[in-house]
Amino acid sequence: MCVGRNSGIGVTCVADQGLTHRGERAIVRFMETPDNATAPEETPRTGIAAQDWATASTEPNYHAAVVDLLGALAYGELAAFERLAEDAKLAPTLADKAELAKMASAEFHHFERLRDRLTAIDQEPTAAMEPFAKALDDFHRQTAPSDWLEGLVKAYVGDSIASDFYREVAERLDSDTRALVLAVLDDTGHGNFAVEKVRAAIEADPRCGGRLALWARRLMGEALSQAQRVVADRDALSTMLVGGVADGFDLAEVGRMFSRITEAHTKRMAALGLAA
Repeated sequence: MCVGRNSGIGVTCVADQGLTHRGERAIVRFMETPDNATAPEETPRTGIAAQDWATASTEPNYHAAVVDLLGALAYGELAAFERLAEDAKLAPTLADKAELAKMASAEFHHFERLRDRLTAIDQEPTAAMEPFAKALDDFHRQTAPSDWLEGLVKAYVGDSIASDFYREVAERLDSDTRALVLAVLDDTGHGNFAVEKVRAAIEADPRCGGRLALWARRLMGEALSQAQRVVADRDALSTMLVGGVADGFDLAEVGRMFSRITEAHTKRMAALGLAA
């Protein structure tokens, strides 16, 4: 399966990166935070999506996939908390610093909910998060912003792509896990905050628009690449993401999912006042 990278970044195939995993198994992506992205059209739920956790979790592969998903989400929320706290140091005003601190607090609350859920299903939260820590840490290290505006764009673009992805995945989950995932994807307000600040900066100095647009394209490509690498190593998770646990292997739907995510990314770029 090829994952199209938007904005002229090119196209990356799983096979191109040496990530082929058990025959035709495809790989997808992850990370975290939304705004007004278009959700998949509501359709009658079938299979696991029509079950609760008690019923769905009796399938061992599905159980393992959900533990991986919650672990990835939990570490993503913890990393978001840390990143927002760091970004606050770059804030130009005290009001901006306070706003980011409030958002960081919301991300940590999301982390606590995921941690508590892992504990409730008899999983050790740290062990569940550990497989995803290096990839996310590498991503954040490779995409460290050089200034306040780059930090805002990174959070808005990267978090929103991840949030869109998790919302898509939530459609495949049991009702209890789906409700939790959607709850922790609640917008912390960072989307509107970033749009307001970035658009004001571009209006004040139009030259920074080109630099930020290039930065956003790089972020999208790096995010997809890191996510592919992570999911390639998690057998149950990669199977669930392409619908292979109980509902059939639907590679065409995976392609449509990525098209929706890419379309939402393009709209967000426009909202920022940047060319996709």
